[in-house]
Amino acid sequence: MKIADYIASQLFKEGIKYVFGIPGGPSIPYMEAFRNAGIEFILTSNEASAGIMADVSARLSGLPGVCHATFGPGATNIATGIGGALLDRSPVIVMTSEINDRMICRTTQMNINHQKLFEPITKATFRLNAGNAGEVLHKAFKICREEYPGPVHIGLPSDIAGIEMEDLSGTFSDSSMQEHNNDTEKIASLLAESRRPLLAIGLTAMRLGIRTQLLSFLETYKIPVVITPMAKGVLPEQHPSYTGVLFHALSDYLGDIFEKTDLIIGLGYDPVEYNYESWMPDVPLIHFNTTETDLPSGNDVLQYTGPPDEWFSILSGLNAGSLIFEQAAVMGIRDEISLVFEGFTNHFGPVMALKILQEELPDDSIITADVGSHVHLAGQMWKTGSKGNFIMSNGWSGMGFGIPAALAARLTRPASTVACITGDGGFLMSAGELVTARRYNLPVIIIVLSDGELNLIKLKQSWKDLPAYGTVLYHGDLFGSDVFLGSRVLKADSDESMRKAVAQALSMKEPVIINALIDPDDYKWLVVKQ
Repeated sequence: MKIADYIASQLFKEGIKYVFGIPGGPSIPYMEAFRNAGIEFILTSNEASAGIMADVSARLSGLPGVCHATFGPGATNIATGIGGALLDRSPVIVMTSEINDRMICRTTQMNINHQKLFEPITKATFRLNAGNAGEVLHKAFKICREEYPGPVHIGLPSDIAGIEMEDLSGTFSDSSMQEHNNDTEKIASLLAESRRPLLAIGLTAMRLGIRTQLLSFLETYKIPVVITPMAKGVLPEQHPSYTGVLFHALSDYLGDIFEKTDLIIGLGYDPVEYNYESWMPDVPLIHFNTTETDLPSGNDVLQYTGPPDEWFSILSGLNAGSLIFEQAAVMGIRDEISLVFEGFTNHFGPVMALKILQEELPDDSIITADVGSHVHLAGQMWKTGSKGNFIMSNGWSGMGFGIPAALAARLTRPASTVACITGDGGFLMSAGELVTARRYNLPVIIIVLSDGELNLIKLKQSWKDLPAYGTVLYHGDLFGSDVFLGSRVLKADSDESMRKAVAQALSMKEPVIINALIDPDDYKWLVVKQ
């Protein structure tokens, strides 16, 4: 079997349906092998988008995402999406063409060391050859799935696609299980003594799908819960224990709960989103996760490493009869946050635009959110419903995430309504993917909250008492037309026109842009100073 055919066969065996990327000349044999194996090569407009689409397809399918780029500039472009897969914890295989062995150490066009490029943004990087192809593919799929999941890079020398595999019969050993120093006795003591514990739930918990276990646990152990942004959806916002989202808009209101707690229990909490010390009161911490984590130092900081079943077993050491749960305090915080948001619905700003989207889009819609001031609002005020389909990047927080994420969501879940909420800055970074949406007939709705500026940077300048500088994106209308790159543009500058635009977009069977001309003043009152 030729190497290109072997790689395609292994991807197909793993259940991979798509490879995202932009080809170079050496990619042609691999693309043909993918096609023959029944795997579709999804051509993107930028390699960074290919990495993002691999990331999001992995989140939604449960299978590793796969992407590909060519030498040099293709590799550096795709690196942006791969960094997201690393810090947002998604299993991804990224393959890049590399200069052949004869020229790899020579000065030649487009040649850089891909292993050095990808080493800091992947869990592992390999250079393939006829003798190691079987072992590399096996290791890559294993490593990308291990906790924390993340990307693995495979370099493909430009002249090996047609070479025959040297050995197809090898068996490959896996490393043994790692032992952890879990002080269960001390953890049990802290749990038994606590009267006012607080659960802080994070990205790992959301990724592992603990929602059912969590709901069952909270029926017995009634304690307040805060979540990190990427855990949004792990607990319904109307649940009696749900208190709010850390880091995002109005999260300073959560301080009333922090003041009363005597123990923080981190459940699948990943500090890559928000370090504990950035918000935690001065109380003991028990951190439950799947891998050992760098935590604040101190004798009152304990961690338990293991699977979720073990987390909940140990948490049964809480004394349910002695817990003090002031539901009125939790409800009071939620009600106050809701009232503050409601106070910004008397004009057409980002709060009103998001409120209309929430009311008009189907409850089971998949929402992707780009990075910017708007995600701070959406992260706190959006109600995820029973499905919890709210997708963002917070560990990596790269602008330009929203549109390619939406395309990947529509490919992976073709029956779902998919909408992307982005600012105009993030939109401009990945606008070319609208052509990708047309190419593959992906009817996503792109809502651009247009204010003509990099608002979050402008806010941060104001926090330092500095004038706005270098944040103006354009003057006048962003689009200036009712068609952009072949996609319809629906203008919304009021409550009524926004509702009409959403209804029209839902009726269309093609990608569509809603250009929401908002007043950005809401942001300066709602985004919390970090």
